[in-house]
Amino acid sequence: QVQLVESGGGLVQAGDSLRLSCVASGRTFNMYYMAWFRQAPGKEREFVAGIDGPIDWTYYSDSVKGRFTLSRDNAKNTVAPQMNSLKPTDTAVYYCAARLGGRTYSASEYDYWGQGTQVTVSS
Repeated sequence: QVQLVESGGGLVQAGDSLRLSCVASGRTFNMYYMAWFRQAPGKEREFVAGIDGPIDWTYYSDSVKGRFTLSRDNAKNTVAPQMNSLKPTDTAVYYCAARLGGRTYSASEYDYWGQGTQVTVSS
C-alpha cells in the first residue's frame, strides 16, 4: 500500500511559477512509476507529466512541455513538478499518482492517488 500526499498548490498570476510536491509512504518508492494528472471543472482527468523510478526518464504532455520540469528524489520519497510560465489554462486540481510498471497516460491504470491540490492561475 502506498499513500500519496500532495502540497504546494495555490493562487498565482499568469507567468508566475509554482512548485508542487508529492510525498509517498512505503519502502519501495523507486519501483513505482510516478505521474501527475490534473482535472479542470467539467473536464476529464488528464496526464501532465511522469517519471520512471530507477532511471528518471521524464515524459510531458504537449500542453506543458518546455514549461514544467518533473523530478524525483528516491531517498526522500518525493516527486515534484516545477511549473513555470503558468497560464490560466493550467488552472486545475493536480493529482499525484503511482503505479508499478511502465509509463501510461491512462488515469485508470494507476493504482494509487493523492487527494489533490488546487492550482489557480489568474490572468
